[in-house]
Amino acid sequence: MELLCLEMETNIRARPDPNLLCDDRVLQRLLTIEERFLPQYSYFKVVQKDIQPFMRRMVATWMLEVCEEQKCEEEVFPLAMNYLDRFLAVVPTKKCNLQLLGAVCMFLASKLKETRPLTAEKLCIYTDNSIRPQELLEWELVVLGKLKWNLAAVTPNDFIEHIEELWELKKARGVYCFLVLRYVMFFHLLLHSFSPR
Repeated sequence: MELLCLEMETNIRARPDPNLLCDDRVLQRLLTIEERFLPQYSYFKVVQKDIQPFMRRMVATWMLEVCEEQKCEEEVFPLAMNYLDRFLAVVPTKKCNLQLLGAVCMFLASKLKETRPLTAEKLCIYTDNSIRPQELLEWELVVLGKLKWNLAAVTPNDFIEHIEELWELKKARGVYCFLVLRYVMFFHLLLHSFSPR
C-alpha cells in the first residue's frame, strides 16, 4: 500500500476589509505613520562618506533579484529597502559592509512578512559566501538597535489596496474624477518619495 501526500504549499492571505479600505481616516493614518519611517534628509550628503548612490542602486537590484528568485511576499523588498535607508541615514557604513547590510535587511523583512522566512545560510549563499551566517546574525542585532526595533514601517505597498478601492468606487459610480487621478499621482509620488541622490 502506498500513501500519497497531497499537501500543497499555498499561502493563504486574508481578504481586504472593505470597511477599512473605504475609510479616509485609515489612509490619513497611514500617511502620518509613513512620515515617521522615512529618512528626513539625503544621507549621502550628511552621513555617508564611503557609500555613493550608485552603490545603493546596485545593492537594491541585488536584493530585488534575491526576493524574486526566492518568491518572497511582495512586501519584503520595499520593507527591506526601508530598513536599509533608515539605517544608512543614521550610521556611517563602509562600502564593504553594504551587501551584508542588504542581506540583514532582507532577513528582517522576511521574518516580519513571510510564513517561511529566508534563512541566514541561504542569504549567505546569495552573497557568494562573502559573509558568514554568524556575521549576519551579529549585524541583525546592530540593525535592530539602530532602528529602535521599529520594524512595522509603512511602505508604498500599504497604499495599493486603498487606491484600488478608490478607483473601483469611482468607476462603479461612473465618475472618473479628479480625486482618482490625484490618488494615482499621489501613489506615484510615494514610490519615488525618497530617491537619494
